[in-house]
Amino acid sequence: MFSPRARLRSAAAAAAMAAALIGLNTGAAHATDWPPLKEGAYLYSGPTGTGTETTVDLNDIGTCHTLSEPAASVTIVSGSAALLLYSGPDCTARWPYGTGSLAQWDLPWEMLSYRVVSL
Repeated sequence: MFSPRARLRSAAAAAAMAAALIGLNTGAAHATDWPPLKEGAYLYSGPTGTGTETTVDLNDIGTCHTLSEPAASVTIVSGSAALLLYSGPDCTARWPYGTGSLAQWDLPWEMLSYRVVSL
């Protein structure tokens, strides 16, 4: 009693579900490449938390810091602070990139400076 169209829709739904689950597994495997989360904020010169690690002082609100090495990824675990990241030195860029207070990701482009902002 299922029509051929209903069977086709069921098969398509099953294929979409399988693809979504495979995608979730791939994402979970990718997430394990990162260093373990720890409280504070850290900038990395390489993708997925690799390369040189720069520790950010989350109590230094508003001060601009120019990095000695560009940042390619970021981790922040804080309930009260976030980062504004800039593609230029001395916190220059038309649009800063904001992290929020809980983040662990690769940056869309290399960042050369940052400032801490309170939430």
